[in-house]
Amino acid sequence: MILFTKMQGCGNDYVYINNDIERIKDMSEFTRKISNRNFGIGSDGCIFIFKDDNADVAFRIFNPDGSEAAMCGNGIRCVAKYVYEKDIVKKKRMKINTKSGIKNVEVYVEKDIVKNVKVNMGVPIFDTKMLEINYPKDVLINEPFEILDKRLYLTCLSVGNIHTVVFVDNVDNIDIEKYGRVIENLEIFKDRTNVEFVQILDRENIKVRVWERGVGETLACGTGATAAVIAGFLNGVNENICKVQLKGGELEIVYNEMTSELSMIGTAEFVYEGRLYTK
Repeated sequence: MILFTKMQGCGNDYVYINNDIERIKDMSEFTRKISNRNFGIGSDGCIFIFKDDNADVAFRIFNPDGSEAAMCGNGIRCVAKYVYEKDIVKKKRMKINTKSGIKNVEVYVEKDIVKNVKVNMGVPIFDTKMLEINYPKDVLINEPFEILDKRLYLTCLSVGNIHTVVFVDNVDNIDIEKYGRVIENLEIFKDRTNVEFVQILDRENIKVRVWERGVGETLACGTGATAAVIAGFLNGVNENICKVQLKGGELEIVYNEMTSELSMIGTAEFVYEGRLYTK
């Protein structure tokens, strides 16, 4: 029997496991089984939380296909709420270790309940070699690609995970599965890419639909929302502080021009807890 907690951030839902207690060894296979929405718990993946010598806590995140991601913006907010409200890390400012490095996180608390979480997402990476993109230029910003029957302009960067941002006139009219899947699997990417289709509402508000590698379309992606804002800022279409509308909710993203650091502010919610019976 395994104890689990279901949480969501902007509709991006994961199963959370305290792996200091449950000690699941094959996290990839476990995630493939429990993420299935018909035969498992159902989720966008699984996040395993454990103690860390270099930070207050650490986590690893796996997609429904068993692949491991380096970072999750919505997930890290939920981890902060989880460890604070379960008295694992009773700090309003904490350090959380991820595969993309240690992130500084601040929780905003009312009556001992975490209402909002601010995450320092770090400095974006654009260098194609560091991103392991097979491309002749040092950066890939607003470059034209023929994707099926459309010419789309792609901007690639990492804010913990690799993302490809595509600006479109109306995100509701795009066939996200058709074009997202093709972009995800372009041969230039060593290990595929996440894809964000972005509509500019005005210079301080954007609308985003997310295609996550190894998952498909999801209601939200924190690192994707962050990538969309900095891509838009570099392309001159939005400001450095933006509200991001996603299918599952809203995030605020701030790009500090002085330090080049990005921060994300949003909610995190418990959904339910339960016991998983294993054979």
